[in-house]
Amino acid sequence: MKGVDKIMALYAISDLHLALSGDKPMDVFGDHWYKHDEKIKNNWINSIKDEDTVLISGDISWSMNMEEGKSDLEWIHKLPGRKIIVKGNHDYWWGSISKLNGMYQNMHFIQNNFFTYENFAICGTRGWMCPGGDNFTVHDEKIYKREIIRLRLSLDAAVKSGFTKFICMVHYPPTNERFEESEFTKIFKEYGVSMVIYGHLHGPALRRVLNGERNGIKYIMTSCDFIDFNPVRVL
Repeated sequence: MKGVDKIMALYAISDLHLALSGDKPMDVFGDHWYKHDEKIKNNWINSIKDEDTVLISGDISWSMNMEEGKSDLEWIHKLPGRKIIVKGNHDYWWGSISKLNGMYQNMHFIQNNFFTYENFAICGTRGWMCPGGDNFTVHDEKIYKREIIRLRLSLDAAVKSGFTKFICMVHYPPTNERFEESEFTKIFKEYGVSMVIYGHLHGPALRRVLNGERNGIKYIMTSCDFIDFNPVRVL
């Protein structure tokens, strides 16, 4: 009797905001953040198996350097599943991409590169605030343009390797607050991206988010407090 193939699921979560080696209680942002790391761990273990893949769209740790952040990365490493990660705006610990990708067998970090899930290329970048948004500055414009370049580098690397199906991860929302088209959304359409995972938003900002299909692309908001600290299955 032939064995049954394991179903390898794809999950997503972002904004873990871990501080296992420091003192950064998240419940200052609301009672629902109390012991949020325990909520994440319990939900994760109950849903995710070793053969599954989890996309983590930034803001992993409050740590300011790798020495402090190592304990947070080890915590994630010990959880079931393979993890693919992009940088968030608070991930100051993020260092050399080659060193990061040499640290763990089951944790992969995206920066001008890509990884795979079945026949999908998983691409991405941190992203940034988009033009037309509140308080967008000349400084923001420079970072925004750099992040656009990094997104293209990631997608182009996958294209050169023969991939035609793409899932993108960004930390920041890929539009401004009015959901106007941006260079990010234009690139997603240009490359035929199937799905976009993002986070960054918290609190009152979660009352109005881009979450669902738009122009044939599925946008999924995965900030911890939006998904009740429970990784959401996306495939």
